[in-house]
Amino acid sequence: MAGGTPQADGDGIRTFPFPTELAVGGVGMQIGPMGTDHTWHADAPLHRVHRIDFHVVMLFTGGPVRHMIDFAEYEAGAGDLLWIRPGQVHRFSRETVYRGTVLTMQPGFLPRATVEATGLYRYDLPPLLHPAPAQLTALHAALDQLRREYEDTATLPLSLHTAVLRHGLTACLLRLAHLAASSAQASRQQTDSTFTLFRDAVEHGFATNHSVSAYADALGYSRRTLVRAVRAATGETPKGFIDKRVVLEAKRLLAHTDMPIGRVGAAVGFPDAANFTKFFHLHTGQTPVAFRAELR
Repeated sequence: MAGGTPQADGDGIRTFPFPTELAVGGVGMQIGPMGTDHTWHADAPLHRVHRIDFHVVMLFTGGPVRHMIDFAEYEAGAGDLLWIRPGQVHRFSRETVYRGTVLTMQPGFLPRATVEATGLYRYDLPPLLHPAPAQLTALHAALDQLRREYEDTATLPLSLHTAVLRHGLTACLLRLAHLAASSAQASRQQTDSTFTLFRDAVEHGFATNHSVSAYADALGYSRRTLVRAVRAATGETPKGFIDKRVVLEAKRLLAHTDMPIGRVGAAVGFPDAANFTKFFHLHTGQTPVAFRAELR
C-alpha cells in the first residue's frame, strides 16, 4: 500500500497520510493481504519509528510477529489482531514476516455515530486482541465479505459502492469493538467507575498535575480508595499510572518534534530541565537526549 505525502515536525518522525489516491475507487479505506511488497509510502521507513494518520487493523494468519506501538513491544501470533489508531507511534519488525489481512481506514470515512459506537478513538484499550475461535471465524467472514465488496467496482455506481463499504466496515468494527471491550483488561477498566474517572482525569491533567492526592481530592475519593481501584484495574499504583502517561507523552514529543529538551520537560510538567532528565532516566534507563538520538 504505497502513496500519500509524508509530513514531519522539524526533523522529527514523519507522519504518513492515508493514500486515498491508491484506494480502489478513491474511497477512504483499503483492505488486502499483508506482504513485503506493501507499505504506506515508497519512502516509508517501516522498520523505523513512524506515525500514520489513519486506523490500521492487522489480522494475522502466521507468526509470531513483534510490533512496537507507542514504545511498547507486542507479540502477535496466528489468529491475533493488532489495532493501531491515528497518531500512535509504531514500528514494523525487520526479523518477522507479516502474513494475513490488513484493513486501513481514513478518519472521516465513517459517520460520527459509527465512530462513537465502535470506539475508534478508545486509546485506553489494548491494541493486541486475541479472538476466541468463534469470534475469529466471524471476523474472517466479515473481512472476506468486506474485501469482496471493496474489490467489486463494476456492479454498483460509486456512491452506492461507498455506502455498501461503510455498512460492511461498520459491521466489522462493531465486532472488533466488542472483542476489545470484552477483554479482561478493558472489562476491569469499564466496570470500575473509580478507575475510569481517575484515568480520564489523568488524561486531561497529566501535563500539569502529577500528584495522587490532588487527583483523589478533585474526584472526592480517599487516597486509599484510589490506590485500591487503580491497582485492581492495572496492577500498578496511581503514581505509577501517572508517571507512565507522562513518560509516554515525553517520548512522543522527543520522537515527533525537534523541541529542545527543556521545552519537552515543561510540556509534561517539569519546568526544570534537570528534574525532567532525572525523571525520564529513572523511568526509561536513558536520558532524553539519548532516547531521541536512538530514533534519529
